[in-house]
Amino acid sequence: MASTFSFDIVSDFDRQELVNAVDQTNRQIGSRYDLKDTKTTVELGEDTITVNTDSEFTLDAVHGILNEKAASRKLSLKIFEFGKVDSASGNRVRQEIKLKKGIDQEIAKKITKLIRDEFKKIQSSIQGDAVRVTAKSKDDLQQVIQRIKQEDFPIALQFTNYR
Repeated sequence: MASTFSFDIVSDFDRQELVNAVDQTNRQIGSRYDLKDTKTTVELGEDTITVNTDSEFTLDAVHGILNEKAASRKLSLKIFEFGKVDSASGNRVRQEIKLKKGIDQEIAKKITKLIRDEFKKIQSSIQGDAVRVTAKSKDDLQQVIQRIKQEDFPIALQFTNYR
């Protein structure tokens, strides 16, 4: 049996679920009466979603639909970072929505400090865009997971490689 147990804290999302959410958003935009004639497009790029529509009012409606579809597919709304609204050609507006993935250094340091301050027997280390947590007891790791879930970080966190 292993002498130490560990898990990783990561910030990621299921790409296929996001593709499905964007497809459902486009389908609903095409069928909704108030959005039907706006020529609104929602395009998924590598690490952004681009919304192109005719007014900020319809942009807000598209945000609502996208958030609803993402939440119904079990995607955290914290993965969306809404950019500023730009005016496009022909009295239209465009907005880029960045997709947040990975834990940046500042948040990783906050997580490791929280673990170090509250749990003396547990080690945590930053490994790229993830945080590895190790301990001798699985019960201690469960307590860390519960404590981190209580904290409200600005990114979506998942716990992987639990062994």
